[in-house]
Amino acid sequence: MRILTGATWTLEQPRRPAPQMGTRRIEALSSLFAIAALAVVAAPIVMEQSTDGTSSDRAAAPAGAPSAYAPAGGEFMFAGYSGVPYTYPSDVSIKKTGVHDFTVKEVEWEGKPFVNPIYYGARIVRWLGTGRIGTMLDFTHSKTISRFDQEAAFTGTIDSAPAPEKAVIRSVFRKLEASHGHNMLTLNGLFRLPSFTPRIYPYVGLGAGVSLPHSEVQMANSEKRTYEYQMAGAVGQALVGIELRTARVSYFFEYKFTLAPYLMPLSERDGSLLFYDLWRQFSDWLSGEEPPGGRLTTNLVSHQVVGGLGIRSAPAVAAP
Repeated sequence: MRILTGATWTLEQPRRPAPQMGTRRIEALSSLFAIAALAVVAAPIVMEQSTDGTSSDRAAAPAGAPSAYAPAGGEFMFAGYSGVPYTYPSDVSIKKTGVHDFTVKEVEWEGKPFVNPIYYGARIVRWLGTGRIGTMLDFTHSKTISRFDQEAAFTGTIDSAPAPEKAVIRSVFRKLEASHGHNMLTLNGLFRLPSFTPRIYPYVGLGAGVSLPHSEVQMANSEKRTYEYQMAGAVGQALVGIELRTARVSYFFEYKFTLAPYLMPLSERDGSLLFYDLWRQFSDWLSGEEPPGGRLTTNLVSHQVVGGLGIRSAPAVAAP
């Protein structure tokens, strides 16, 4: 039941259903992926530390061979990381012909990086030539969850009626988040800056790619929800970091800035696997079918501070 009185607007909310088995399974898989990514790159450390950097190892190195700690071209690095994001408040707009055409002003987003599913990332880095320039394929699993206790300003129409001037987010939405992933997949160019020690190398990077969020949107007065992976648009990122190199393992600390303009089709269906959900979205687009719930737009601008470690392949050494 909806009650309109002056500038206030409230809804009697139906009881929220218990989490579905599919939700629990997605949460468990995402956590296992994060743990596995970190465990795989951490495994060699114990074996490495017993010999890393000892004088006997240096003495055994053939004359003219490149240092194990200097950047070298032709090497790969496979890495995992975790971190803490901050996403600026942004306007959220929903348009559905003849039903909704409204904007929520300055929605505040929470990242909750250490609440399941946690913040994590994985990447593949390839350094070229002299080792100063490289490329990186980077996947980041962040989160954006609206603060349901926030009182926000509204403009436009909801259910063909004027929207309230102000309302608490939870009185309008049951769900407004990407908690199974404000996911970003980017291809980046990297450039190493001059080093001030033999083991520590600063670097910068710039890249672009696609946003692949798990969109979770549901109006408070509707039993239908959008709960699936989607391609929501392009994403860009800039980064600056520092790499601490040992013989075969690198530790890195990094600041990333990301910009992701979202366009979410509100399909009002529950999805399953990423590739299957994306195929259904593509099929809908190909058929020209409009999403039954309309479309949601917003711009997510984030700061992210991350730390991680990676295993490097040994670069080729020319024969004497």
